[in-house]
Amino acid sequence: MKKYFRYSGFTLIELMVVVAIIGILSAIAYPAYLNSMRKSNRTEAKTELMDAAQRLQRCYSAYGKFNDTTNCAVYNQITATTPLMYSRGNAYYQIAFKSGATLSATEYTLEATAVKAPQTKDTANSCNKLTLDQDGTKGPTVCW
Repeated sequence: MKKYFRYSGFTLIELMVVVAIIGILSAIAYPAYLNSMRKSNRTEAKTELMDAAQRLQRCYSAYGKFNDTTNCAVYNQITATTPLMYSRGNAYYQIAFKSGATLSATEYTLEATAVKAPQTKDTANSCNKLTLDQDGTKGPTVCW
């Protein structure tokens, strides 16, 4: 009389199907995760831009101009070459006055530029550079 043994386990085909499913799920999930992480890290830039704008508005209210080098500490901090003003937290962004934009006693445009990964790769809609001016105009609007 012959004895038949029943083997238990996975076949190679079953294992390959599982690996393929995991590969497909990770190919979809990982980019979505990175996009979500970049979007949440933008909050750091938004917060710093709003904070700097608020402090500049206080200078304007007290001294009648945004570019008061004597009394406005935030203006001096943003325009200083060293140390540059970086966002607090993880320092993903550098805060500066936008180059080429009007900078006067009554006008300014702040710009937060991504300087650290993963934010440097946030190039969709130019979200790696956020701006805010004295009127509260935000750009690019899709990133805010």
